[in-house]
Amino acid sequence: MVEEHLAAVEAREGDVHAFNLVLAERARAEADTLDGRVAAGEDVGPLAGVPVAVKDNICTRGVATTCSSHVLAGWEPPYDATVVARLRRAGAVVVGKTNLDEFAMGSSTENSAFGPTRNPHDLARVPGGSSGGSAAAVAAGFASVALGSDTGGSIRQPASLCGVVGVKPTYGLVSRYGLVAYASSLDQIGPMAATVADAALVLDVIAGHDPADSTSVARPFAGVGHAARSDGAAVEGLRVGIVDELTAEANPDVVARVEAAARALEAAGASVGRASVPAVAYSLPAYYLIAPAEASSNLARYDGVRYGLRAGGPDVDEMFCATRAAGFGPEVKRRIMLGTYVLSAGYYDAYYAQAQRVRTLVLRAFEAAYEDFDVLLSPTSPTTAFPLGAKVSDPLAMYMMDVATIASNLAGHPAMSVPYGTGDDGLPVGVQVLAPALGETVMFRVAAALEASLA
Repeated sequence: MVEEHLAAVEAREGDVHAFNLVLAERARAEADTLDGRVAAGEDVGPLAGVPVAVKDNICTRGVATTCSSHVLAGWEPPYDATVVARLRRAGAVVVGKTNLDEFAMGSSTENSAFGPTRNPHDLARVPGGSSGGSAAAVAAGFASVALGSDTGGSIRQPASLCGVVGVKPTYGLVSRYGLVAYASSLDQIGPMAATVADAALVLDVIAGHDPADSTSVARPFAGVGHAARSDGAAVEGLRVGIVDELTAEANPDVVARVEAAARALEAAGASVGRASVPAVAYSLPAYYLIAPAEASSNLARYDGVRYGLRAGGPDVDEMFCATRAAGFGPEVKRRIMLGTYVLSAGYYDAYYAQAQRVRTLVLRAFEAAYEDFDVLLSPTSPTTAFPLGAKVSDPLAMYMMDVATIASNLAGHPAMSVPYGTGDDGLPVGVQVLAPALGETVMFRVAAALEASLA
């Protein structure tokens, strides 16, 4: 299996650029070791020999972790992230570290210091971001499954644009230990896969309490594998709501796919209605105050002393400034400056504190909606994959690509993107399934039913 995927990497990686680093020889050695253990009669785990791609902001012991930034040049973590350690214990083989928008800031994987990733379905278009490399790796057959991180939609939006399944679990369900922080109260690691069942298999391996992460949910995780194997009948009696506010900004062909998904669930026995969550209309501005504020704090550690790049300077302050000026790209600098501004004296209450109040309103609005519905539906992305370079000079247009995904990060609730046909241009469309906190089981039941309806 590993050789098959490495052959696919050799054939197309030059065009797609899904990876910052391919670990071909290391993967072959790990696969040989697993073969030997299987031959010896050992149980090597539920992911034995499965090739996995890991986003390059998740730490891997002794292997470069760059966050697609020059500022971390040459840095190799001395430990594995909890999710990587759990994958290895389950028998998975890491085949490479995938490209991303620098420090996970972006919606197209064009902000990488190492060049953009291209969409395997159309090389002239973006794969989405910031987990665009992971999504492209799965879509191109470079890996069976991949790990991404989702701060405002960075798993689900590229999954939608590349036609794969992408899952953002409940905040705290999967350990963030070893994930390079962007916005700590929003970041979450999750799986990306070709099928709902594969995504469930990976989630079952990586989820669960981790004492190394103080935000980890300290309760048993029952798993979602059984839910992912459900057929259409599993949604009989469920109440499904289409969120009007998350559908308003989408193109008509994308909305048509969401309506088709709702009809499929209705045919399987679910009841479908219209849901209104008015506060989500304020999610985007609130997110772009909270996330940059946390980023300005988290990225202060990259100063030329503790990690990677160090630029020259006549004194320590000049060295700090030169390192950060040379190491960070334009989008990271933009968000650090915005975050520093909103946290500054005189503006904290007017911007950051106000954004946190909006976050509470979003959470309460979702809780009210879930009194009437078991799950919610919306488009994942307002459009299909757009051409490379189309939005790089317009940050607001780029930020709008996450308009349907950000709200669930603010609430900390789970959500996932399921491929559901194509748009008018023949490119993939993803339908987003949202559920209340720790509602992964019902979310996967609906996702499996949607997948089954296309079979």
